[in-house]
Amino acid sequence: MHILIADDHAEVRRGLKEILADALPEAHFADAGNGDEALSLLAASEYGLLLLDLNMPKRNGLEVLRDVKHNYPQLAVIVVSIQAEDQYAAQCIRDGAAAFLNKDSAPERLVLLARSILRLD
Repeated sequence: MHILIADDHAEVRRGLKEILADALPEAHFADAGNGDEALSLLAASEYGLLLLDLNMPKRNGLEVLRDVKHNYPQLAVIVVSIQAEDQYAAQCIRDGAAAFLNKDSAPERLVLLARSILRLD
């Protein structure tokens, strides 16, 4: 199982990886610091899950999400953002995200979402 974490903050990428690595020890992780890098990594390897921030340089998360769903329609995407759910969640789901998670959410919520989306429960 390969998981790509796309966020422009290295400490956030590291934190998300640590949370998921504890719960999904069989997972392999890659990370991207901007939208272009995320799309390049997706083209080079097969992933089962993408954690995607909305605010990134070069290509924002909404642009990346639309490209991902066009080019990799089976790839599950969890949008993980500091933005309020009431402002962006509905749009992200309409654009193909499997879920929207605010970065202030409890780590257990991320684990539950990832396990459910990856059908590990």
